[in-house]
Amino acid sequence: MGLTKQYLRYVASAVFGVIGSQKGNIVFVTLRGEKGRYVAVPACEHVFIWDLRKGEKILILQGLKQEVTCLCPSPDGLHLAVGYEDGSIRIFSLLSGEGNVTFNGHKAAITTLKYDQLGGRLASGSKDTDVIVWDVINESGLYRLKGHKDAITQALFLREKNLLVTSGKDTMVKWWDLDTQHCFKTMVGHRTEVWGLVLVSEEKRLITGASDSELRVWDIAYLQEIEDLEEPDPKKIKGSSPGVQDTLEAEDGTFEMDEAPEDRILSCRKAGSIMREGRDRVVNLAVEKTGRILACHGTDSVLELFCILSKEEIKKKMDKKMKKARKKAKLHSCKGEEEDPEVNVEMSLQDEIQRVTNIKTSAKIKSFDLIHSPQGELKAVFLLQNNLVELYSLNPSLPTPQPVRTSRITIGGHRSDVRTLSFSSDNIAVLSAAADSIKIWNRSTLQCIRTMTCEYALCSFFVPGDRQVVIGTKTGKLQLYDLASGNLLETIDAHDGALWSMSLSPDQRGFVTGGADKSVKFWDFELVKDENSTQKRLSVKQTRTLQLDEDVLCVSYSPNQKLLAVSLLDCTVKIFYVDTLKFFLSLYGHKLPVICMDISYDGALIATGSADRNVKIWGLDFGDCHKSLFAHDDSVMYLQFVPKSHLFFTAGKDHKIKQWDADKFEHIQTLEGHHQEIWCLAVSPSGDYVVSSSHDKSLRLWERTREPLILEEEREMEREAEYEESVAKEDQPAVPGETQGDSYFTGKKTIETVKAAERIMEAIELYREETAKMKEHKDICKAAGKEVPLPTNPILMAYGSISPSAYVLEIFKGIRSSELEESLLVLPFSYVPDILKLFNEFIQLGSDVELICRCLFFLLRIHFGQITSNQMLVPVIEKLRETTISKVSQVRDVIGFNMAGLDYLKRECEAKSEVMFFADATSHLEEKKRKRKKREKLILTLT
Repeated sequence: MGLTKQYLRYVASAVFGVIGSQKGNIVFVTLRGEKGRYVAVPACEHVFIWDLRKGEKILILQGLKQEVTCLCPSPDGLHLAVGYEDGSIRIFSLLSGEGNVTFNGHKAAITTLKYDQLGGRLASGSKDTDVIVWDVINESGLYRLKGHKDAITQALFLREKNLLVTSGKDTMVKWWDLDTQHCFKTMVGHRTEVWGLVLVSEEKRLITGASDSELRVWDIAYLQEIEDLEEPDPKKIKGSSPGVQDTLEAEDGTFEMDEAPEDRILSCRKAGSIMREGRDRVVNLAVEKTGRILACHGTDSVLELFCILSKEEIKKKMDKKMKKARKKAKLHSCKGEEEDPEVNVEMSLQDEIQRVTNIKTSAKIKSFDLIHSPQGELKAVFLLQNNLVELYSLNPSLPTPQPVRTSRITIGGHRSDVRTLSFSSDNIAVLSAAADSIKIWNRSTLQCIRTMTCEYALCSFFVPGDRQVVIGTKTGKLQLYDLASGNLLETIDAHDGALWSMSLSPDQRGFVTGGADKSVKFWDFELVKDENSTQKRLSVKQTRTLQLDEDVLCVSYSPNQKLLAVSLLDCTVKIFYVDTLKFFLSLYGHKLPVICMDISYDGALIATGSADRNVKIWGLDFGDCHKSLFAHDDSVMYLQFVPKSHLFFTAGKDHKIKQWDADKFEHIQTLEGHHQEIWCLAVSPSGDYVVSSSHDKSLRLWERTREPLILEEEREMEREAEYEESVAKEDQPAVPGETQGDSYFTGKKTIETVKAAERIMEAIELYREETAKMKEHKDICKAAGKEVPLPTNPILMAYGSISPSAYVLEIFKGIRSSELEESLLVLPFSYVPDILKLFNEFIQLGSDVELICRCLFFLLRIHFGQITSNQMLVPVIEKLRETTISKVSQVRDVIGFNMAGLDYLKRECEAKSEVMFFADATSHLEEKKRKRKKREKLILTLT
């Protein structure tokens, strides 16, 4: 059976017109060794890297489907962690632009990402109220921290101690001990959501931002240090030192809850508050890397900067105050020459944290990032609400620092949503127009080649010849622009209300407009004498008017220019003869007004799209409705036929674009990509390209491929995708010893983990079959008394004729590190005995000891009861114990030897060049020791 009807597939080709999306945060990234020049911004599902100096996009980190919600660069500057709307995290290399590591553990959008000081661990907080700590080096999850009752807003690692502090919308700030993975302190001194959190003054101070204009400052005292200061009595901490720990009630009556008195590691006491100028909630609160400048902003366009003084500066300040006070006291004391009177000077919080200045941006701030250059200059980069990036710089050490805007990225997108799109007749130029500007884009390079200011545009087209464009505006004006010069040639008051629609006449001599003033007007192009030059310029003149009873929403000429279709606010479409303006047909049936419509190239069909979510296909000969299609889950916003065919595209407020066949009434394909409602689309005159615009500020280009599309296959693929989504949403596998709702592990069940488990099962089955075949083969050889050739399994041949057990090992090595535990979790127990026997073989051979041990320990942990009660497995476990202990200690010795060797080489290098090679010569021995300890903690030892 041949193909009944062949359709060609349209695929997503590019995303442009968006500078930065609102959902994520902007961050400075280090590229080519330069700091403070490049920024990463979320752009729908991608991440764009912009060069602030040139205003160019230099790298795109390609996402999949979900929107980006959070960005965090690694401390070494080589990687960027990206959190997505669906709770997945990907780590991209900034050198290659590839995302090699994926973490799946959260069920909802990622709200915060933070690396620890060395970049070995990554903490992620999400709207699902969990915090997960990931091991970046081993590409796996370490543990999940549960305790918050609402979305996490911030998570920070402490440098000195193995602690994590998190804040949430549940008004809590929680302190976690990462050695034992439990929450040892909950601060409840806030009455509203805690939106921001920073550690300053060498981590002795915590500053929190909530929903009011107060920034609360908390003093942190580590009990270990207090104990050392007081007296070295180990019992002291148990009974809690009265001087410190009982001051849990601060001056304003805020209490703190401690999980258990003996678990107290630190105490927090409220030191006071700094008042912000903003009255609304804190949106972002951050401190730049040196910890000197603190910045915060609310829901407005002002960033407030504060300077945190160092101990030396505070001491100087206090000395000055003291001197002043003494002078005053001397003047007041009538004794004159006698000894100095007692002077007491209190140091306030305002002395330690000083307001520097405010930076006022051109629009509301969505997020910002700070960087301190070695010259003492502070750079602040902003992602604004209106699709704009601005960079400001100032010198905070000056008495009155003045912020200066040094660069902004504006050309790559509109400030507001694009409401109209059109293609030039040669398919090369694309026009997009929004509330304040028109942009002309080159379709092949996606560069913006012209920007012209306009009024609020609603409809547009290229004048035949592609040298001028006409725009219809919300105030009812027609604006005519010249593309070569970018000038506005003429503005004509066409309608008294909004000019909703325009249609170019097929003979290309004029056009028709429809507006909210209940009239349809006919216009002709004409050449008029230009006052400024000798040449003539293009203009338009009105020829006729058709007055109607209702507002006109859409107009469309039939291709033979005999008929004109007019959609009205009374939910009908009226068809008129163009020459006499006599009424011909009325198409009624829609329950809500028809927003968009188009007539096919041969004039046989008219398709109408309405706010009632339906598309109706009518015959233009008798006005009969051929078919009513339920097209979208929300209003149909735009409809256009593909030239020279009866296929048409519709765009809806449900974020989808769909292609339909008007002859067979079939839904051909859905183009998904936009994250918000779609306002309009344009099909190129050749039919090879479609451009769409959306409320997510992006313009998307879709391209027709040569790949045929078969409807049955398309439906099958849709069903498969639905099934894969439902698999991920099913209940997570039950883990013995866990109550329902608890989640001990960091991963989550996804279609990838299910597939990985299936691969393991297939490999074990193949191993069983092959070992049985080998046994049979041996018996046959015995019976025959000679060697009989053994047929090799084709799968094993594809892997280079390896043994069945080696094939199983290959499958285990092929599973992503981050998905390993989840894959083993869904594996039925019947496969476990075979796996344990194979693991024994692998460990004896010394192949991939680390990986095998990780799998082994995980299987023992989750199947402990069944393994211990199975008598057959006792000898296997005994053997495993012996081999594992010996092999692991061997691996550990090798790592120890290698580290000693590297240390030796380091010392040799340093001795040769007489320069400290690996650490700064001025850093103290203590610093070195501390770093070495941390590094050793990170190395994965399997004991």
